[in-house]
Amino acid sequence: MPYQLARVPTEGEPIRMVAGRLVAPEHPILPFIEGDGTGPDIWRASVRVFEAAVSRAYGGRRSVAWMEVFAGEKAYRLHGDWLPEETVQAFREFRVGIKGPLTTPIGGGIRSLNVALRKALDLYVCLRPIRYFEGVPSPVKRPEHVDMVIFRENTEDLYSGIEFAFGSDANTRFADRLRQDFPEEYAKIRFPETSAFGLKPISRQGTERLVRSAIRYALDHQRRSLTLVHKGNIMKFTEGAFRQWGYELAEREFAGQVYTWQAWERTKGAGGEAAADQEMDAAARAGKLVIKDVIADIAFQQTITRANEFDVIATMNLNGDYLSDALAAQVGGIGIAPGGNINYETGHAVFEATHGTAPKYADKDVVNPGSVILSGEMMFRHLGWGEAADLILHGMEGAISARTVTYDFHRQMEGATLLRCSEFGDAVIQHMG
Repeated sequence: MPYQLARVPTEGEPIRMVAGRLVAPEHPILPFIEGDGTGPDIWRASVRVFEAAVSRAYGGRRSVAWMEVFAGEKAYRLHGDWLPEETVQAFREFRVGIKGPLTTPIGGGIRSLNVALRKALDLYVCLRPIRYFEGVPSPVKRPEHVDMVIFRENTEDLYSGIEFAFGSDANTRFADRLRQDFPEEYAKIRFPETSAFGLKPISRQGTERLVRSAIRYALDHQRRSLTLVHKGNIMKFTEGAFRQWGYELAEREFAGQVYTWQAWERTKGAGGEAAADQEMDAAARAGKLVIKDVIADIAFQQTITRANEFDVIATMNLNGDYLSDALAAQVGGIGIAPGGNINYETGHAVFEATHGTAPKYADKDVVNPGSVILSGEMMFRHLGWGEAADLILHGMEGAISARTVTYDFHRQMEGATLLRCSEFGDAVIQHMG
């Protein structure tokens, strides 16, 4: 498909998948969407950080060929389309890219531009690393204990968008079919005559590919544990199935590398709790990944009160949405929370700001660019460019610990120096070393 709106850089090359592995050339073409509202300010600061990190890490041997593609308000203003097909095609063809925050059009059409991109590319993992940077203002006593990576399933659950609006013909027909074919379930509806309906699909295939990716990540990064977060005590056949399918996959595909709480339960039943504890401790000392589970509402409590007991988390779409933002609040908020939407089987990935467009701050050069900067760190690590990613982290740590911050942190930190968005980008570069 030829590109009508975007320009393909002549100096770069596409990223490829070879034998199931992502292979980035020395000068990859990376599509980017600058975003709406504060997006242009954030992107200008962030791209300078990215280019400085790559230059310092590789001394000119590597560089990025940036390719601007369009979505959101800018796309609609310039081309009359909120999400041009060629934008999806660019992310599909060049495999890895990054985007700023996008406005969702009001009143029909696409429910969410972000969700539309994820579905079009089957980006089934929403990856959200949550970690603390020294000096960041936090509402909790021990924010330094927060170092978690969330694997949120990105394509199923209530976010599938299967809903029937109250008063619609579809809603009436759905309710009638439910009453006729599933009378016991229909009887559980408290006010059936005034109810709208939505469906919650959770599949074995979707669960397994998410949990498989989370386990591989945990093993590759020498993480201690993986926790399946679910509400299976109530939603037994959807979230309860997620838990069970996750354990079954772990024991079937990663035997010898993991130890599950299901194995603990079996040993407890055969030889008692002390024997089960001894077996699990021995597995952990041997370097095996411990796989456990926790009910979702308890997870919200324990990730605050006992954050150091959590490492990698795998959960479904809605739980993951809530949990990732709640955890981000402990370490500075979503203003510096990065995110990536990834298909580990194809290598496709779109890294993105996790916050909104904040239009009242647009073109004022005041907002924190940390979310996009750290999403870029994730992107370079996904490409295998760990040296550039490390420099970005080092620069962020240095800028924040020096108390040179944007207004969102400045108003909460004593003795801090207030920087503009662009100036914070400069500070990150200066602290790369």
